[in-house]
Amino acid sequence: MFPAEPAIVLWWLIPLLVVTGLGAGLLAGLLGVGGGIVIVPVLYQIFGFMGIDPQVQMHLAVGTSLATIIATSIRSVIAHYRKNAFDAALFRHWAGAMFVGAMAGTWLANLSDFATLTMIFAVIALLIAVHLGAGNHHWHLRDQVPGGAGAALLPGVIGGLSAMIGIGGGSLSVAALSLFGVPIHRAVGTSAGYGMVIAVPGTVGFIVGGWSVTGLPPYSTGFVNWLAFALIVPMTLLAVPLGARLAHSLSQTLLRKVFAVFLGLGAVRMFWDALAF
Repeated sequence: MFPAEPAIVLWWLIPLLVVTGLGAGLLAGLLGVGGGIVIVPVLYQIFGFMGIDPQVQMHLAVGTSLATIIATSIRSVIAHYRKNAFDAALFRHWAGAMFVGAMAGTWLANLSDFATLTMIFAVIALLIAVHLGAGNHHWHLRDQVPGGAGAALLPGVIGGLSAMIGIGGGSLSVAALSLFGVPIHRAVGTSAGYGMVIAVPGTVGFIVGGWSVTGLPPYSTGFVNWLAFALIVPMTLLAVPLGARLAHSLSQTLLRKVFAVFLGLGAVRMFWDALAF
């Protein structure tokens, strides 16, 4: 399961996960994309190096990412609330449908095999990369978020897809809210709260779904690895407020494009793995 010398693994594993936590926190506060979009590809590569069975490698990365997002989301909401960028009414408008969607997405993810789940992540990550790199947050479909029963479909789909691939929903909800005329800073701040709505049922679902699975690394409960969680979360919590402050003081155009390149390269690598499996 692991290389012959676990101590050697820890020497590079610990700093790598620390840096991952810092990067995830900065992006969670800065761009509203959620730390999961960084954490999942990194954990995917780490678990692959550790010799984890490919059939559970992606599930373990997604489940662990969702667990970290619970803490990240709470910290991010507090930071954006202090900047008056969290819209409680807008949050409540979509939260219920997202929660239901997250439960459905977690169920589907546990039924999916490695290639399917990896391909889903790669497709969504590539679409997010294109949106960040080439999209324009001034594009609008209409000037207000739609209401009524039919309006639950969009947040439900966002919750489902986000839970399936281990992200907090910000990557998708910021884009969606922007298309409905929500100012970018309010979209980022409000989307931070959706992370907890998605991550709580997602984490529980991945723990239950992986409960009897063999071949998982030590310190795992189902598809959640607590060693990775313990190394990532403290750094993420430290970095989120900095990212939130930067979001209100820097032009995001260049940052969006740089992250789009990073995300696009990760998506291409996952496409390759899924097709080669």
